[in-house]
Amino acid sequence: MKWKQIPLGPLQTNCYLVSDEDGSCLVVDPGAEPEKLISIIDRQGLKPVCILLTHAHFDHIGAVDMVREKYDIPVHVHFKEADWLDDPALNGSKYFMMQDAVKAKPAENLLGEEGEMTIDSFTFSVFYTPGHSPGSVSFYFPEDQFVLAGDALFKGSIGRTDLPGGNHSQLISSIHEKLLVLPEGTAVLPGHGPVTSIGDEMDTNPFLNGF
Repeated sequence: MKWKQIPLGPLQTNCYLVSDEDGSCLVVDPGAEPEKLISIIDRQGLKPVCILLTHAHFDHIGAVDMVREKYDIPVHVHFKEADWLDDPALNGSKYFMMQDAVKAKPAENLLGEEGEMTIDSFTFSVFYTPGHSPGSVSFYFPEDQFVLAGDALFKGSIGRTDLPGGNHSQLISSIHEKLLVLPEGTAVLPGHGPVTSIGDEMDTNPFLNGF
């Protein structure tokens, strides 16, 4: 299993392409610049099978419709943010002056229960990790030792909780109970910024250790 990090849009939101040996791929958080993203997918000969959303803030969903329509694939989002896709007030785009209002069509599939999930040749675990937003989830690939953490956990930082639906104590609990219990060598693929690891964040993240 391979993954590729692609920062997109004015907030440099990380989209990830998680691909299998046969070129099938998951598109995680296609936030902006759909033409650029589609060009990269096609140039690498990848075959998208679905779109996974760690959450539905505008900077993570801006390219959803064009990518979905290009490859005729379904979108998965947590049910608590199902309404956010087509509501600029909920997804936050209404309040960012640099950003036009972002809307996407409804998701084909709503995530709810935690646990193992299989899509095509991909098997991974879904963790409910709210706090940054009420429907935030993380996707964990144990065999390949990486977790797509969205905006829950960053290198040396954590997600902001001052947006509607944010909750600081809930986010801290999510990180400690769902992410920091993973093997220390697990790579953390965040929604913004560089890749880190569970071990590094356990040791050095000031928001988690009181340094």
